[in-house]
Amino acid sequence: MGSTIAVTLAMCSSCTGDGTLHLIQLLVAAFLGILFLQSGLDKVVDSQGNLEYLESHFEKSPLKPLVPRMFALITVVEVLAGAASALGALWAVFGGTRLAWVGALLANVAIVSLFFGQRVAKDYAGAAALVPYFILTLGALWVLHL
Repeated sequence: MGSTIAVTLAMCSSCTGDGTLHLIQLLVAAFLGILFLQSGLDKVVDSQGNLEYLESHFEKSPLKPLVPRMFALITVVEVLAGAASALGALWAVFGGTRLAWVGALLANVAIVSLFFGQRVAKDYAGAAALVPYFILTLGALWVLHL
């Protein structure tokens, strides 16, 4: 494990001066991979519980009839964002960031979709809690594009 980290840091140093940018790219991709794989796979593993929660959350919302379709769509987007980010983190070890950038883009789509749903459901605290994730995913897009 220690030798893998040393090799990664050595590779980072060789491609961007002191390697700081490369390390940030790797870490942000890994973070988004963990975040969205866990969230998406939780929706797959406990789909009934998550769907029931969302149906009650949107009970008084104009989106109520769309909840099953929205749930399926956000699950797919989150799993794809997580998979692309996680694989992109591995690819970033070797200097490639395109796949991680795609993961960050899908993460942005997921966050904006979730934010929309929270606002329509009038869960303003839930919507506000998504703002730091939105800032992170915007920053990830920028850092992964460098």
